[in-house]
Amino acid sequence: MSKRNFSYLFFARQSAISCQPSDISPDSYRDQASLPVYFLYLLGLVLLVTSCSTTRKLKPGEVLYTGATVKLNPDTPAVKDQKNFQKELEAKVRPAPNKKLLGWRYKLFFYNLVSEPKKQKGFKYWIKYKLGEPPVLMNQVRLQNNVNVMSSYLASKGFLQASGSGDTTIRGKTGKAAYQLYSGPRYTINAITFPGDSSSAISGLIYAARNKTLLKQGDYYDLDIFKAERERIDVQLKEKGYFYFSPNYLLIQADSTIGANQVDIDLKIKKETPGAALQPYFIRNINIYPDYSLRRDSFTRASEPVQYKDFTIYDPNHKYKPRLFEHLIFFQKGDPYNRTDHALSLNRLVNIGTFRFVKAEFTPMDTLTSSNMDVDFMLTSSKKNALSLSVTGTSKSNNFIGSEVKVTHTNKNTFRGAEQLNLSLAGGFEKQFSGQQKDLTSYSLGAEARLLFPRFLIPVAGFKTHNAYVPKTHITVGSQLLNRANYYTLVSGKGEFGYLWKGNEFNEHQLNPLSVSYIRTANTTDSFNRMLEKVPTLKNNFENQFIIGSNYTYTYSNQVKPELRNNFLFMGSVESAGNLINAFLRKDESGKKRLFQTITNQFVRLEADFRDYYKINPGLIWANRLNLGYGIPYGNSSVLPYVRQFFAGGSNDIRAFRSRSLGPGTFYINTDSLDLFADQGGDVKLMLNTELRAKLFSIIQGAVFIDAGNIWLAKNDTSRPGGQFRFGNVLSQTAVGGGVGLRVDASIFVVRFDLAMPFRKPWLPPGERWVIDQVRFSDPEWRKKNLIFNIGIGYPF
Repeated sequence: MSKRNFSYLFFARQSAISCQPSDISPDSYRDQASLPVYFLYLLGLVLLVTSCSTTRKLKPGEVLYTGATVKLNPDTPAVKDQKNFQKELEAKVRPAPNKKLLGWRYKLFFYNLVSEPKKQKGFKYWIKYKLGEPPVLMNQVRLQNNVNVMSSYLASKGFLQASGSGDTTIRGKTGKAAYQLYSGPRYTINAITFPGDSSSAISGLIYAARNKTLLKQGDYYDLDIFKAERERIDVQLKEKGYFYFSPNYLLIQADSTIGANQVDIDLKIKKETPGAALQPYFIRNINIYPDYSLRRDSFTRASEPVQYKDFTIYDPNHKYKPRLFEHLIFFQKGDPYNRTDHALSLNRLVNIGTFRFVKAEFTPMDTLTSSNMDVDFMLTSSKKNALSLSVTGTSKSNNFIGSEVKVTHTNKNTFRGAEQLNLSLAGGFEKQFSGQQKDLTSYSLGAEARLLFPRFLIPVAGFKTHNAYVPKTHITVGSQLLNRANYYTLVSGKGEFGYLWKGNEFNEHQLNPLSVSYIRTANTTDSFNRMLEKVPTLKNNFENQFIIGSNYTYTYSNQVKPELRNNFLFMGSVESAGNLINAFLRKDESGKKRLFQTITNQFVRLEADFRDYYKINPGLIWANRLNLGYGIPYGNSSVLPYVRQFFAGGSNDIRAFRSRSLGPGTFYINTDSLDLFADQGGDVKLMLNTELRAKLFSIIQGAVFIDAGNIWLAKNDTSRPGGQFRFGNVLSQTAVGGGVGLRVDASIFVVRFDLAMPFRKPWLPPGERWVIDQVRFSDPEWRKKNLIFNIGIGYPF
């Protein structure tokens, strides 16, 4: 970490001030004549002047609109859920005043900061119209319009006698609006009438499903529920073949004259509904144009089609195998049209990743008596080959700075069945710029090939998916060379065969029945070999070894619905290695089982990651994470392999501690020393993170966070005393740290800067582990040992 550190002292004073700078005198602070005091005085003066400047540039006669107050039933009895209704009414008032931060209209400040730019681009334009916004004036306020909107909203929620009024108050160059709304009584539903079941076939369907209605006797009158009921009936009819029906053909009439603040509901089909909407349609021909474009339209339609089962395929260049569409299109000849098959077919065609444009056209037969229709699927292919380049930069808390370049070639239709082949090459380096290992450089080289099939190659008994997501099979092979300067060279290879599928839009599964990894350590240095002799468990980690087993990962996330106030993500995985292969191997003279003279690991590893994102308001999010991991080495293994161990510390973990330097347990290693290996792994992990994320302005975000956790060993290790996991010692051996962060959200990626310090050090003697009272920002030595600066790409979780 850089030796340039800064510390600031902040405190607040409560005082009454006006927009006259002369009201504040530094004489009142003479008894505290210090740099922080005068700094605060200067800061307060600047904020005072800038707050006054928001009206300074208004033209004569212009008045700044500062907002509105809305009072619901101010002098009449409150209604049920009145607070929620008042919030909804406040949100409907227009216009919105200029945005504020801690009472400061910062966007208006930036708008006034620069003069009008000559061009609609450049730095001045960015300051004035991107960071800033023009003043919202009182002449933009339309009182009666706002009253009408709010009264209409209340009427839509059952307050059919709602009324209101509005007024304005102007003081100097600022003004505000005030509204009073009176709801009156809220009406409820007395009775619901549906179309007769014998008047027509479509009326009979609506009547038969009346028990699923959203309209309930005794419920409040609510236009949103009425709209939802029309959409429910429309969905029901679309499933029965009524392709041309629309919710607009349903009429819901409410009779409020029956008294007692009640209404009778009469649901009927409009008389002017066209005949096409009143009859079901059946699928006749299913035509597929898999390489469609407007330029080749006539040529494609004139080509000789291929008949495959119920599909007529127009593919003159034979770009795709006909069987591809069997699991993508759900319609069959003679079936009634239904919206489910329509949506599933389009979604699968999109999600397969081969077509960049998908369209389905339905054409009824051109006769008065026919109820048949043809469906044409027009599919525009993506480019078969694509090349992508990604560059990432890293700055770790162990003073390493580096970068990685990755080139990926993608073939999206490898064997004419929408198979996707990804070939990637990656190279990276890390260089340490400070510390005792200054100028050491590590590098890595990697290659990977991944082939995805849009189906299960080996059918899984009893498994069927009838949703929008195509199940896939993947075959992956790859290798990596990792050179750790001053330590070793690690050569690894892997191969996996498995399945990926989604149960719905929220959950995803990945099952790899076969996963093989080979790890070989070469070119170890003398200093590293001496470390291995001191720590026998570490020596076992760096033996040449196989990891042969199976793994399963389950992911659940509702982040696909950003409109939810609370988003949740869960990732859980389980891996088992060595059981099957070791059943066929014999022990050697050392008591170990080996394959090709190489040890075969045997362990079970479980990990769970819970994440929760709660939106306090549109610009403030409270993010939390709980990460648990447990590995059990047994049989042929005494420790987890190094590549499967858990680590603590670093920019995405417990940020107040250097990368991989924390634990296990109360064991401590001096990261500035070369005597021991700094990467401390464990078999058990517990981590808690909480972070408050706030949007400051434009693309700049701030954060305050606290991290806690540690790692432990499943078995006792005499070379790392205090590292064994014991449930009763978890809290006493937990590390705690926290800090502040700044994020630049450029949409494509997020650049993150986090500054953290430890609050609790688990390796210290009991009773001395909390160190938050030892903070010394002014001490360079304290800053060097305790302040950790992290730079990362993306959010930590």
